Amino acid sequence: MREADFVIIGSGSAGAALAYRLSEDGKNSVIVIEYGGSDFGPFIQMPAALSFPMNMARYDWGFESEPEPHLGGRVLATPRGKVIGGSSSINGMVFVRGHARDFDHWADEGATGWASADVLPYFKRMETMADGETGWRGTDGPLHVRKGPRDNPLFSAFIEAGRQAGFETTEDYNGSKQEGFGALQQTIHKGRRWSTANAYLKPALKRENVSLVNGFARRIVMENQRAIGVEIESHKKIQLVKARREVIVAASSINSPKLLMLSGIGPAKHLRENDIDVVADRPGVGSNLQDHLELYIQQESLQPITLYSKLNLLSKGLIGAQWLFLKSGLGTSNHFEAGAFVRSAAGVDYPDIQFHFLPVAIRYDGKAAAKGHGFQAHVGPMRSKSRGTIRLRSGDAWEKPEIRFNYMSHPDDWRDFRHCIRLTREIFSQDAFTPYRGREIAPGETVQSDEELDAFIREHAESAYHLWHLPYGCA
Repeated sequence: MREADFVIIGSGSAGAALAYRLSEDGKNSVIVIEYGGSDFGPFIQMPAALSFPMNMARYDWGFESEPEPHLGGRVLATPRGKVIGGSSSINGMVFVRGHARDFDHWADEGATGWASADVLPYFKRMETMADGETGWRGTDGPLHVRKGPRDNPLFSAFIEAGRQAGFETTEDYNGSKQEGFGALQQTIHKGRRWSTANAYLKPALKRENVSLVNGFARRIVMENQRAIGVEIESHKKIQLVKARREVIVAASSINSPKLLMLSGIGPAKHLRENDIDVVADRPGVGSNLQDHLELYIQQESLQPITLYSKLNLLSKGLIGAQWLFLKSGLGTSNHFEAGAFVRSAAGVDYPDIQFHFLPVAIRYDGKAAAKGHGFQAHVGPMRSKSRGTIRLRSGDAWEKPEIRFNYMSHPDDWRDFRHCIRLTREIFSQDAFTPYRGREIAPGETVQSDEELDAFIREHAESAYHLWHLPYGCA
């Protein structure tokens, strides 16, 4: 039996930061439980290789949605990190704090202490951002953030096209003004992915009062309605990791509700159906699941300046070697270097559409590239009204949960997505893109009516992998 003051389940973005901060003064002992293994190697550490770890069973839990009824029954991949650093070790490395009004809405709903003014000091404490807006950004935190180099002229064209289309620009969307077109920010430092494993967990593990336990969390052990530890499976043995003060569940938006339900905390009827003793009837656990969907609007490039010429094996090998030995070159960026946050209409309170621009026409997971030079914008509404659930398949902790996003179940989502497509076309039609703009690859110039756009959305909308739940006590 291992024992500590705090036991944290999960070494991802929340768990790693908590381990670092809770152990900082040396007064508390901390154990971090992580089932995944090391993040060593180029597939994780090289930013340009981002499409690999989210498709590797070694690093990804391999979750999938149930067939989505409003997307033609499609099953969508739902990657979650199974490695130290969690999903921060397999994500796209685009750094977005969230709009101030999001936090203010939480406070308005009763989440005292979560207003934008309350959380800003913690954001500043978290980061080191060399050229951020003074007074709004941190300069000596463990998480390094930078703007991408934007050497490819298509990035400048995208930002200028947004301005020509009548939108604002912003120098720092994580500062006082999110709204506008500008440079995207990356969790990349000295040519490497700067995950929470690199920023928080590895420094914390150098302390004598922090340890990492490799094991699969089966359930939270309860005694007299109080969490006293975590039952894990490690080396084919069931063990107890005991918490003297607190058990902290930081196992992702999927595994956290799953683990709570396996421990008897969740919707009572559902727990009984899976032969789990009810400790606390909490209908909100696993409910109110939300995500950002996005589409890739792709355009042919008339000039051979995109990353298409770098997709062959020889170029990839040269890029990898330059990164491995020099930590320089194209391997040091995620290539999401320009983007935007805009409002969809007059009267909308704050930005509700997000863009990421990429100088190549390819799927996010790297599996399907257009046959030629192209560029694309990833675009989608940020505040979908659709809600989903996570539920257990059984009481077996090893069985993957049922994930039902219920994407596009609200009629407003269809309206909003059609607007996103038409808006992206308007941006690509601006003079800034005239030297580069060829034919539209996707959806294609013949796709114009609401019905045709809806068919494209139904077939091609993909998750942006931004899963979250409303607080369990709400709703």
